[in-house]
Amino acid sequence: MSEIQKTLSIIKPDAVERNLSEEIKSIFKKNGFEIIDEKKIKITKEEAEKFYLVHQSKPFYNELCSYLSSGPIIVMVLSKENAIIANRQLMGSTNPNDAEEGTIREKYGLSIDKNSVHGSDSIENAKKEIEFFFSN
Repeated sequence: MSEIQKTLSIIKPDAVERNLSEEIKSIFKKNGFEIIDEKKIKITKEEAEKFYLVHQSKPFYNELCSYLSSGPIIVMVLSKENAIIANRQLMGSTNPNDAEEGTIREKYGLSIDKNSVHGSDSIENAKKEIEFFFSN
């Protein structure tokens, strides 16, 4: 059964820096996503650490947090039927070299860290992540 879901998407610093934001947003729209809310922000390393707390035990945690806080990002709430899975498929594999043809990471990702976009991986995390950036 399909349902309308919300998911969080982040256009990461590498993509914002390369002026790919509008292009990436248009890919979401062409694939049936509605951008319900969005804002361009710069977060601190401490905020990135809170956001990525789920990855705290992983070896890449510190680099990931440094990277996300290294420049402006665009955070968006996307809506669509089965948005979480649809967004994960549209983004492609975390490693751009493994990402399927036509996915955002295959087109724009530079490396595993600088892979241009983030998307929630579950309904629970989508709720937490949206609240993290859009609670006020």
